[in-house]
This record gives sequence, C-alpha cells and structure tokens, in this order.
Amino acid sequence: MTTRRILSKTACDAKLEENNIVSVKVLVDNAALPIRTSEPVHSGKVRSVYWLTPEDSGRLIAQRQYAVAADAQLAVMVISDRISAFDCIWHGEGGLAGVPGKGAALNAISRFWFDEFNRAGLARSHILEVPHPLVWIVQRAEPIMIEAIARRFITGSMWRAYEQGARNFCGIQLPDNLHRDQRLSETLITPSTKGVMRGLPGIPEADDTTVSQKQLMEHWRAFGFHAKGDVERYAALLRQGVDVIAQHLAPLDLMLVDTKFEFGYARDATGKETLIYMDEVGTPDSSRIWDAVAYRGGNVVENSKEVFRQALLRHVNDPELLLDHRRFEERKRYARDHALPAVMLHTLSKTYLSVAERITGVGLSVLDHPLESMMQILDNELGLAR
Repeated sequence: MTTRRILSKTACDAKLEENNIVSVKVLVDNAALPIRTSEPVHSGKVRSVYWLTPEDSGRLIAQRQYAVAADAQLAVMVISDRISAFDCIWHGEGGLAGVPGKGAALNAISRFWFDEFNRAGLARSHILEVPHPLVWIVQRAEPIMIEAIARRFITGSMWRAYEQGARNFCGIQLPDNLHRDQRLSETLITPSTKGVMRGLPGIPEADDTTVSQKQLMEHWRAFGFHAKGDVERYAALLRQGVDVIAQHLAPLDLMLVDTKFEFGYARDATGKETLIYMDEVGTPDSSRIWDAVAYRGGNVVENSKEVFRQALLRHVNDPELLLDHRRFEERKRYARDHALPAVMLHTLSKTYLSVAERITGVGLSVLDHPLESMMQILDNELGLAR
C-alpha cells in the first residue's frame, strides 16, 4: 500500500499564508504553490505547470488508471484568473487583480471541446483528469513548434493586411473585393511559428511569424513533426476540430470566427506515440466568437477577450500605446501602475461565464477562496502537497 503525508486543513492553509498567496474570489499567483515537483515550475501568462516526480506520476497513473504509458511524466496545470492583453497583465481598482471566474470558465470550455473531439473520434488531448475547476492533470507531451490558426472570416489582422493590399496569406491566395468581417469560402489554415526558428530558408528568425503548409512540409523535422505525413494530419485535426466547434455553436446563435490550436506527441497506454491536442481550444481567450443574431443584423458583437481589448483601446488616451510593438516597455509600465475601472473586469467576467454556460450547458459560479479549495483537493485526494 502506498503511504503519504497528509496535511491537515490548517497546515495546508498555513502553507499558503506563509507564501502570502491566500486568495478571495480570484486566483492570481499560481506559480508559487506548495506542490511537490521534480523541476522548476513553468509559468506562462495565465497557466503554470508543475512537473511531478517520477514516483508521483507513476502512483497517479496506477491509482487513477490513466490511459497513458506507465512511465509517462505528469503535471499539475493550474490556470489563473489573470487577464493578459496586448502582452501585458492588467488589474483593476479596489485590489481586483484578475477576472472572477475566468480560469474556471476557460477550463470548462476546453474540457467540453476535448470531450466532443473524443466523441467525434478525432484525437485525445493531454488532459487526464480535472480534479478542480482551476486544475488539469496532464501528460507531458512533445509540442509541435507552430500555433495552428484557423480562420473562417476575414477580420482582425488578416483584414488589416488585406485592406493594405495583401492577397497571399501563408501561401493561400485570396480574391479581390472581399469585405471586412465577411465569411470566407473555406476555412483557412494560417499557422505561425511558436518560438524562433533558425536557419530555415524563407522563414524569418522571429517568434510568431506566419508560415505556409508548403514550408511546414519542407521543414517538417525542424518544426517537431515526427513524420512528414503528420503535417497533413495536424491540418485535418485542426479543420475537424473547428467543424465540431462551429456546428455546436450554430444552434446557440454563436459563431466561431477564428481560433488557435496547439498539437504535440504523447504515448498512450500501449506505448504508442500519437499526435494529440494540447493547451486550450475554443475558448474566448484563444478564439473570436461572435453573436450570430447581431451578425445577421449587420453588426459584430464579440463574445471573447476581444471585448476587453476593445475596451482597453477606448480607455487609454493614446491607443497607439497598446498597438505599437516598439512601445512595449512603456505599455508594460502603464499596465503595472494603472488600475482599470473594476467594471471593466466584472463585465469581462460576465462574458466568460455566460459563454461557458451557453457552450457547456452547465452554469458556473465564481468560487470563494479558489486557491484554498484547490490545494485541499491536490493534498487530500491526490497527495501532491509538500
């Protein structure tokens, strides 16, 4: 029988208080939690990843009967309620350091889509279990170094480039006389690099630069594909996933406009390495989602983080501060020192919670003390607190 140390509720809370990360309503600091790990915590804009020890990974695989290789490495992935826009983290007045309910809404939506992909026979994801609204237990995967972007409408950066005369996008030629926010004749795949790719002819050495399917085929090894045929396989999984999402949203009077997926490789219970979905999918953070009723009436109403981006552009005196990449350091200082009106974050909270409820069919509520409830589950049910 496996034995482990169990922290009492008082001791677990004491650990959080010791690090000054006890939370109320929002989870902001998710990178310094008392979780037992085997390597440094990887923290992104909104998610932090705690890589588990081989012993804890093996124990959970056996105890929870996860359908992965027995020696797979697992991680606890914790999503925060932080809000990132224009590459900066924003906060509100009155000590409001995040968007209430945001993390739980994103997790719920992604889990719903991954379950739908499974039911459609597409591919599995890296998520093995969702023990708490803000937590995923995930399998370590080897990522493909592209962000897989699909576009169903011409809007945003694509429209701005088209308006300035561009017609070729990632090797795809668009016709003249398209209109802003118009539905495209087919779903376009316009991938971009994830990180800097060096020494590849025709591909700028910069992060987030667009590439064509032809370039991916030519340099498939450099982008992390294990087989040349997997370039077509990822594109098929992207299109199929987009179709699943769009078809589910249509009766809800929601429209998927564009979205970003990520892919990687991981081993299943037989040891076979397969291409899987990673990160999040179909959320208001990774997608544009429009209101279909408004669109039919000739208007665009966002149901995504774009609502917040547009509110920020209206809020600042100088919108170019947010748009000009050369002013990033100035923008970062502004975001750090400037508390937004709390109503901006509460309005965004309503957007996230409303979209999550419409998509999943399940109501979500904002958690009281989300961090404390999460740590109790990670300790008492999974034995991962240190």
